[in-house]
Amino acid sequence: MISRDFDKLINSFTKLPTVGMRSAERFAYAIINMSKEDAETLAQNIIDVKRKIQICKVCGNFTTENICDICANRKSDTICVLKEPKDIVNFEKIKGFNCVYHILNGTLSPIKNITPDKLNINSLLKRINDGGVKEIILALGTDVESEATCMYLTKLLKPLDVKITRLAQGISLGSELEYVNTATLQKAFTDRKEVS
Repeated sequence: MISRDFDKLINSFTKLPTVGMRSAERFAYAIINMSKEDAETLAQNIIDVKRKIQICKVCGNFTTENICDICANRKSDTICVLKEPKDIVNFEKIKGFNCVYHILNGTLSPIKNITPDKLNINSLLKRINDGGVKEIILALGTDVESEATCMYLTKLLKPLDVKITRLAQGISLGSELEYVNTATLQKAFTDRKEVS
């Protein structure tokens, strides 16, 4: 043991997702070996993010303003519904993908006591009811909670005058069929498309 402060730093790192004790120790030693200026910059960056980042009033994305850059600068009649703000990053890498987003901040989970009222659903309904939305893309994933959330949202949105789509699911690009599990293969078979 070096000191209580060092142990406290290690403990702080273990609060990050997927960081175990060994990784936390490596991070703590890296901080000790940093220059004082680099360590202070790191600490200041963490403080700045916690002070300045807020939730976009329109979509629920992270932003430093009341409205995020995407909502402020992009016009689209398609809303892509995502679980968390970090999910936006992958969609923004797709060339020609021009939609706006809506972040639910989770998925339905009776075990974790996450009910519809705890998700960012009412503001999605408001956006649709305000008009101009033609399509909702449900892009939540394939775990049980995401599937349940998609089913719930589909029932909720069906009566509204909006097209509801989901991302295609199935075999990953570059996969060998012998390594694909049965459920994935069945989903790929069910969602097959006509070759044009």
